[in-house]
Amino acid sequence: MSGIMKVFLLLAVMVCMAKAQIGHTSGKQCLCPRVRNGIRSKNDIKDVQVYLATIFCDKAEIVVTLNSGLRYCLNPNLKAVQKLMAFIMKRQSSSTTRPTELMSTTNTARI
Repeated sequence: MSGIMKVFLLLAVMVCMAKAQIGHTSGKQCLCPRVRNGIRSKNDIKDVQVYLATIFCDKAEIVVTLNSGLRYCLNPNLKAVQKLMAFIMKRQSSSTTRPTELMSTTNTARI
């Protein structure tokens, strides 16, 4: 293989690698690619996890676990979701039990 062909082959590989890297930008690796726009019932909710914005995901995310074990993401901009979160926070602050474990960027509330 001639030297010119090796240079062109190396250049082609570098271009392919550069294009592959463009799709992996920071702030876009979120847990919730889709969010639900509704809440079934407060009574069905077993656990709520709030993930704050980080360098990996540039938005806050709310993940709900139902009593059946199903997990889905809620739209944090909806009034119903904001009311649910206020209800959970009020209920948690009024209880006499210790707060649930707090991880670095995750708040977990057990209902």
